[in-house]
Amino acid sequence: MGSSELIFRGHGTQQESDSYTPKPPKPWESLTRLVRYLVREQRLMFLLIGIALPTIIFTMLYSSNPLSSPEDPPEPYHKIVYQGSGGKIPLGLKSRGSRIVVTGGAGFVGSHLVDRLIKRGDSVIVVDNFFTGNKENVMHHFGNPNFELIRHDVVEPLLLEVDQIYHLACPASPVHYKYNPTNVVGTLNMLGLAKRVGARFLLTSTSEVYGDPLQHPQKETYWGNVNPIGVRSCYDEGKRTAETLTMDYHRGAGVEVRIARIFNTYGPRMCIDDGRVVSNLVAQALRKEPMTVYGDGKQTRSFQFVSDLVEGLMRLMEGEHVGPFNLGNPGEFTMLELAEVVQQTIDPNAKIEFRPNTEDDPHKRKPDISRAKELLGWEPKVPLRKGLPMMVKDFRQRIFGDHNKDASSSTL
Repeated sequence: MGSSELIFRGHGTQQESDSYTPKPPKPWESLTRLVRYLVREQRLMFLLIGIALPTIIFTMLYSSNPLSSPEDPPEPYHKIVYQGSGGKIPLGLKSRGSRIVVTGGAGFVGSHLVDRLIKRGDSVIVVDNFFTGNKENVMHHFGNPNFELIRHDVVEPLLLEVDQIYHLACPASPVHYKYNPTNVVGTLNMLGLAKRVGARFLLTSTSEVYGDPLQHPQKETYWGNVNPIGVRSCYDEGKRTAETLTMDYHRGAGVEVRIARIFNTYGPRMCIDDGRVVSNLVAQALRKEPMTVYGDGKQTRSFQFVSDLVEGLMRLMEGEHVGPFNLGNPGEFTMLELAEVVQQTIDPNAKIEFRPNTEDDPHKRKPDISRAKELLGWEPKVPLRKGLPMMVKDFRQRIFGDHNKDASSSTL
């Protein structure tokens, strides 16, 4: 039989079967089958138990977590609240877990601020070019998953995803800012970052914006008396311009900003030879050198301990007010009185040597902090005679090579 004569049984009706269309299932039949499946062998009961059991376990774990307990008092400022878009939120709850960048965070003030933020539970990114900062100031945080360190100069743009920006990066002593004046460009870059990512921005300005003041003590409403072409103008006018840029970004671009005007600050981790009066006198007395007092020694300054300043900066950042705010200790000392306090603290036999005064040196400097008291609930707590010995201890260890780890990593 040829291949053309092969017949496959049952294929003769193929055309008819292709045209067959079954009846569509009725909509309730699927539901009926599902119900029968769940009822059979008590499957429904096991399903409900499977849902209820994880829910109960999760609820018990959540309620026992001390970090999630509503009775857990926020720290460190449980009496302060942050005014958010949804109403007032306890400060400790708001700030816990914030992602914060601190420019100049390896410096004197910046490193103490970083200590407090890390202790509070925030994630902190330190940005520093180490021009005046020191890696040893933050080394005790290495290995902490909440800490990051970036070597970067803020005069170059930087993009980070953060909630808050503490902008401290700027040489603050005459020795350094005359060599590398970087106020304006760095501030502009950090304001640009705050605008792009919606971060709150805090500018650390200075009492130098008042210049050689004609008002005493100085209030935030005083516009200052500054020489725009003097040897100190790169710092004085630079900070004044930084304040202008900060307010322009606030008014024009809606950036949340805060402005602090910092008065003379001292404490551990200061640069030893930075030309500032407290560090100069302490280092000279420890080295058995004559303590230099410029002019007649009657010019006055006020000195706040670094822990007081850090407290003020954090209250300002978390508060509701833009500023500017004076942050300083209103206790007023002449330069000669300061030298005598250093003498009494370190070496009663230390000699005091007078030298010609420097150009544009302010004659008087004392903050009026009534605004900070009223709106921030802040005022300094550490008097000069209590804070100075802590600074002396740190300087003695660094000058004479006693690298005590506890001293370098202590949090004030």
